[in-house]
Amino acid sequence: MRTTTPDPAATRAPDLLDHVFTAAAPNRRWVAGCTYVRTWAGFVYVAFVIDCFSRAIVGWNAATTKTTPLVTTALRMALWRPDRAGHRVGDGLVHHSDAGAQFTSVSFAGTLMMEGIAASIGSVGDALDNALAESTISLFENEAIRDGSPFRTGPLRTMDDIEWAAAAWVEWFKARRLHSTFGNVPPDEFEDDSYADLETPHHPMLIPA
Repeated sequence: MRTTTPDPAATRAPDLLDHVFTAAAPNRRWVAGCTYVRTWAGFVYVAFVIDCFSRAIVGWNAATTKTTPLVTTALRMALWRPDRAGHRVGDGLVHHSDAGAQFTSVSFAGTLMMEGIAASIGSVGDALDNALAESTISLFENEAIRDGSPFRTGPLRTMDDIEWAAAAWVEWFKARRLHSTFGNVPPDEFEDDSYADLETPHHPMLIPA
C-alpha cells in the first residue's frame, strides 16, 4: 500500500529544498510525510512534520483515512508549538513534502497560503526528494511500532493504540533521543540552546586605545 498517491491533475509547487534538508534556525524549513500502520480494526495513517534545523517532530496526527485533514492537522500542531513556547513562526517558512494528493490538494495549498508558508514539493519517483521525512518515519516504525517496542502498551487493536504509542515516542524523540547530527543532544535541547544564543546580547570586544 502507498501512503501518498500523486494527483497528475494537481498544480504542483516547485522543489525549494533540492535535497538540502538543513536550516540556519528553527521554523525555517519543515518537511512532512505520512506512513500507515496495520491494526486489528484496519489501517491507521500517521502524518509527521519535522523541523530541518533540529530534526524535532513539531507536528503529527493519526487518522483512519489518508485525506487532506490528516496532514492539515499535523501542520496546525506544528504552527501551535512555537506559539506556545513564545517563538512565533516568522516569514519565509518553507513546507516540503512529496507529491501525494494530500499535499497537492487545493485545500492544503490554501492553508499554507493563509499561514504565509511557501509550499515545496519533491519530484515524483525520486527516492531522495523527501529523505529527512522518510528517515524519521522509518525510525518511528522501528522504534515505536515494531513488536516489543517500549512505547506500545500491547497489541495494536485500534487507532487509540497507535496514538498512545506515537505520542509517547514523539515526546521521547524530542526530549531524550540523542542525535549525532548536532553533538549527541536531543532536538529540544539543541533548539533551546539556539534560542538562548539568539536572545543573549553579544557585546563587541573593547579594544584599548
